Amino acid sequence: MINGKTIAALAIATTALVAACGSPAASPTPSSGATSNPSSVPSGQGVSGEIFVSGSSTVQPISQAVSEDFKAANPDFGFTVEGPGTGPGFAALCAGDSDVGDASRAIKDAEAQACADAAVEYTELKVAYDGITVMTHPDTPIDCLTTADLYALFGPESDTFANWSDAQALATELGSTTTLPNLALQITAPGEESGTYDAFLELSGIVSTGTERGKFDADHPAALRLPGPNYTASPDDNVIVAGVEAGAGSLGFVGFAYFEGAGTAAKAIAIDGGDGCVAPSIATIADGSYPLSRPLFIYPNNAKADTNPALQAWVDFYLSDPGIANVTEVGYVALPADELQATRDAWAAR
Repeated sequence: MINGKTIAALAIATTALVAACGSPAASPTPSSGATSNPSSVPSGQGVSGEIFVSGSSTVQPISQAVSEDFKAANPDFGFTVEGPGTGPGFAALCAGDSDVGDASRAIKDAEAQACADAAVEYTELKVAYDGITVMTHPDTPIDCLTTADLYALFGPESDTFANWSDAQALATELGSTTTLPNLALQITAPGEESGTYDAFLELSGIVSTGTERGKFDADHPAALRLPGPNYTASPDDNVIVAGVEAGAGSLGFVGFAYFEGAGTAAKAIAIDGGDGCVAPSIATIADGSYPLSRPLFIYPNNAKADTNPALQAWVDFYLSDPGIANVTEVGYVALPADELQATRDAWAAR
């Protein structure tokens, strides 16, 4: 269930500044500086200074909650956490404009090169798992969609489809046996600036990944339909949830915690990735059986961590047992113990 901290976190407008006090690409060459045992790092007392975190609106609630807890023990610590999207977050990180990039996907090669060109070194830290939740209004008579259905409804060949049933022929051609309803189709979903957008393309099979999930790439374009009368693109997860809540025929996707925050005003659609319909849940995301599961990351700027004690202490706390507990408190899925230790080791060894 979503608790009070989750609800407060999900109320963040992803394009607004939120301030208090008032398989992944390799990181560039590590810099010096380390913590000893992040699992036991205390919240600290008397830490002062400020940090600026920018990036994924999906990761934003975790970083916001961690920052609030850290500030509670360190009143002179200040922070700003914003969620314009993973892509803009990496742009800010590589330009040296932010201290940390929040990301709902691993950094792309071009983004890593931009950081390298600017001599910005970072450490990639996996912090949680999430399940991209495809959702609709409870009155829409659909409970499960195949990856073929997702391509037919969301892919670029669906640009002229104004009705769910308009996608029927394409879905059937791609192997689906789903009967799509005769309802007006109104999509509200992320745009290209979003890491959720990128992850959805890959995990749903709309982009080839070298696996069966990527089978549509050979003969069909790898993109989502263009924004238009039947597709509103937004970087704001709250806008997407509101669009889905508007009425029968709605369709969209967000991170699992944002879906849970919608309560009974939206319903999750189970996804059949080839092994039957699997609904998103803490359990199915954690064990990877939900086809649209994905890792979440933070990317601290190493040089800034070395020169800003507040940033160093904040990351230490983020990865500590009390800090990382915020992952589940705001509705996401905790890393397995071995993966969390690998994250802590990466930060200690940077």
